[in-house]
Amino acid sequence: MASNLYPHLLAPGRIGTLELKNRIAVTAMGVSLSEDDGTVGEQLIAYHEEQARGGAGLIICGVAGVAWPVGAVAVGQTAISDDRFIPGLRQLTDRVHAAGGKIATQLHHGGFVAGYSHARWGHPLWGPAIPPAPKGNFTDYFLTEELARLAGMKAPEIKVLEQADIDLAVSQFAAGARRAKEAGFDGIEIHGGHGYLLSSFTSPYTNTRTDQYGGSVENRLRLTLEVIAAIRAEVGRDFPLWIKLDSREVGKPGGITMEMAKEAARLVEAAGVDAITVTAYHDTGQGKLHSESNIPHVENTNLPATAELRKVVSIPVIGSGRIEVATADETIGRGEADFIAMGRKLLADPHLPAKLAAGEPDKVRPCIYCYTCVSAIYMGEPARCAVNSSLSFEFRGEPGPAPAGAAPVAVIGGGPGGMEAARKLAGLGYKVTLIEKSDRLGGTLRFASLAYEPNERILEWLRREVRDAGVEVRLGTVATPALLREIGARHVIVATGANRGMPPIPGNDQDHVFSGDDMRRMMLGESSDELKRKTGLFTRLATKVGAATGATANLALVRKATHTWMPLGESIAIIGGELVGLELAEFLTERGRKVQVIEEAPRLGKGLTLVRRMRLLAELAEHGVGLHGGATGVTIGKDSVSFTDVKGEARTVPADHVIVARGAEGDLSLAQALESEGFTVHSVGDALGVGYIEGAIRGAGEAVRAVASAA
Repeated sequence: MASNLYPHLLAPGRIGTLELKNRIAVTAMGVSLSEDDGTVGEQLIAYHEEQARGGAGLIICGVAGVAWPVGAVAVGQTAISDDRFIPGLRQLTDRVHAAGGKIATQLHHGGFVAGYSHARWGHPLWGPAIPPAPKGNFTDYFLTEELARLAGMKAPEIKVLEQADIDLAVSQFAAGARRAKEAGFDGIEIHGGHGYLLSSFTSPYTNTRTDQYGGSVENRLRLTLEVIAAIRAEVGRDFPLWIKLDSREVGKPGGITMEMAKEAARLVEAAGVDAITVTAYHDTGQGKLHSESNIPHVENTNLPATAELRKVVSIPVIGSGRIEVATADETIGRGEADFIAMGRKLLADPHLPAKLAAGEPDKVRPCIYCYTCVSAIYMGEPARCAVNSSLSFEFRGEPGPAPAGAAPVAVIGGGPGGMEAARKLAGLGYKVTLIEKSDRLGGTLRFASLAYEPNERILEWLRREVRDAGVEVRLGTVATPALLREIGARHVIVATGANRGMPPIPGNDQDHVFSGDDMRRMMLGESSDELKRKTGLFTRLATKVGAATGATANLALVRKATHTWMPLGESIAIIGGELVGLELAEFLTERGRKVQVIEEAPRLGKGLTLVRRMRLLAELAEHGVGLHGGATGVTIGKDSVSFTDVKGEARTVPADHVIVARGAEGDLSLAQALESEGFTVHSVGDALGVGYIEGAIRGAGEAVRAVASAA
């Protein structure tokens, strides 16, 4: 049934001659799903086909290279630089249209950002002038194993474009547009942002030319305006055509500003585009900035600029950049945007539009803004999603329904992996029993939800999905072979998590030293004789948060209760600088503690995706957190922690309390015991080794496929 929710977002819209059923667009993203030779194959087709089935009004297929392989920015990028690419592109549009969708392509030339083109084929980087040196090196945030992938790369050659090169680029965009129309696309977006070729000419930061392509805003837009004119000459005035423009450049003094963007918007409207997608960019050398412009971590970052540009043009304006659904609807309702382009949200759940239209917003799988998707691209891999294991694997299809008479399935462990497996199996028609030894579902995800609020969204969603799927949940229950036989299970999914013991660090037996499990119990208000002894104040915490720790725990209340009060001193040393340690550091710093993080590995942040890692490490440093990688000889004293730092110098940091965020190891003992009892066992999540949310969700998906294929 149709929904009265979000009437503006779900209303029909129009871009030029293109009629759209709602105002939700899949923003153009490079997802590295095309074939190695640039052609479109089944993987990319199935990915976009699923978005069409999910009900988006418009799908914008990202970064189609007009000069490919010149200007290529990533492995698996789509090419539109030759007629030989048209058949694959036509297959894509035919399949999307058959699924009820509308699809545009984004014409792209990487310019200065085409490092992949240089690294693989040795092509120089195209641009208007020699660019300024970056202010930093974002590879400073790479782990050692990630840096190894960059070994042997050389600084690229810069090609400062002459008139013949400019003419070639214009003709390549025009030819790409012709191919897009022949391939059946419903529209074209020109990529005029993100430091790529057109953006590099637009920006005074990178364009220092003194000829007709430099100087004034109109001169710097000359290449873009020539591209628009050439495309219009190729496809006609009625073919839907729009452009993505930067509203500002973060971290680039003298770069694109809001006032420049307004002038650019007027110029491209006069040149004949039908809409403008509003974005922003940044200095790529500064790690934190990778999540402050086009893929922002802060909600609504680009909406003020969208509203400003909307005032100066009469064509539709498309907003983007971490916009929640209610805000999107309100923004359109106020006339501050005409469409909202969603990226990460539609990777997490491509059926978001259809679920909103059906009046079921709570059924939408939430994005947790962990940057798994874009970080995979940065590392030369296809896009992945921490909460949607089907992303990039749509071509495999979903497992078939349970056959008649299928045996019940038991899932042991109520963390994210167990809940995901249980809900998916129940959705396929299996009778599922979820067995959890504690008194509530969530596992370590409950702890992770306190340290990083977006995790709470996926936790609550999984709980609802388990409930709505009709899964039988047995809390406070230990799984035994006898119980599994009573249930009638033949297949058993073990998602019991990792062992989190205390590693052998000198001084770890003192009362002011807490393990990760101690911290979890403390923050969640769970009892432990050892924790009571160590804190001596546990009853006070339990009183404050007791009402919030029942089977339907309200983590927001727990978070509020622990915001200022915790039985911890002012100075905290965290031993372990991977995901858990760093998110704990963030949590405690926000609560006024002075934190030092000590890690044996030379680089901190393992387990965090690259883009989130770059942001979190920078923010911790900004807030005075000591970050000590490459530490050896760690010893815990009475009120301090001593170690030898990466330079070989002895260091001692104060520590009223010490938290050891290390020592987690996979635990297959239960799985092995059940196998010996004759059950078919599938282990998922941290039982196999710490893989965090992504590992749990992905493992659950694979276990479900294994059960279904054996049925």
